[in-house]
Amino acid sequence: MQTHRHMDIFSLLDELRGIASNGLHYTADPYDRERYSRLLDLAARSYGELLQVPDEAIRARLLAEIGPISAKVGADAAIFNEAGEILMLDRADGSGWCLPCGLVEPNERPAEAAIRELKEETGLEAEARQLVGVFTRFPSAEVGPHTTVGIVFLCEVVGGVLSPSREARALKYWHIDDVPRWHPNHDTYARASLAMWKSDGMMPAIAD
Repeated sequence: MQTHRHMDIFSLLDELRGIASNGLHYTADPYDRERYSRLLDLAARSYGELLQVPDEAIRARLLAEIGPISAKVGADAAIFNEAGEILMLDRADGSGWCLPCGLVEPNERPAEAAIRELKEETGLEAEARQLVGVFTRFPSAEVGPHTTVGIVFLCEVVGGVLSPSREARALKYWHIDDVPRWHPNHDTYARASLAMWKSDGMMPAIAD
């Protein structure tokens, strides 16, 4: 049986822009192109009002995506110390504490992205040991206009020196129950990672 999820304005706009962008990508009918273009204009205007960004800048960004519209894919690195504390960064944008993370780039495996983001954001070098899980975050006023699929890896530090980057106001190993403010969904990622870390121990590194 299909389940229904509450749809806020960002979820609605994400679906509308997907219909419009996919329609513009596939149709050859001039009348349909006009209709889909109008839908995209409406979505861009609404995004612009909600995010306080000029409509044309939003529209140009939406049109820049080539091919069918799909969810963004992110990769997250879960690192624990011997006390079972998880490495977190206090995001520079003030949205809370999160695992080291970022979007997967073209020609990059998710595990590679997690390791790259960890290095860029914390200075640490690591190996991805286990896949914790794949999680979906839907659009909202809190997290922004895109559906995101987060792929979380349990990682092991093999080198480097812990040092903040411009993307983090602070870095700290936290007991999960003591984190003062979570970035959206990252409490779920952290708890799933802790459960795996406590289980059977590390496996060999994930192959490239």
